[in-house]
Amino acid sequence: ELHQNYPNPFNPATTIKYQLPVSGEVSLKVFDMLGREVATLVNERVSGGTHEVSFDASNLSSGLYFYRLDAHGFVETRQMTLIK
Repeated sequence: ELHQNYPNPFNPATTIKYQLPVSGEVSLKVFDMLGREVATLVNERVSGGTHEVSFDASNLSSGLYFYRLDAHGFVETRQMTLIK
């Protein structure tokens, strides 16, 4: 399960939480509105349970971004807003 980031809107950093039922390979990436990947936050084997990762967008422009969790064939995407 992928949770909504907090705070949202954010500047310049936010926290993203996600839960996994079992251990496995996890990918958590951030994309801009045009679908370009702007950050890879997680790309490794992760244990089951609740996890959180910090995203620092200091080098990005204000706007809408999407973050996507891919784990065990499960894919979920949410959006977040960066306001500078």
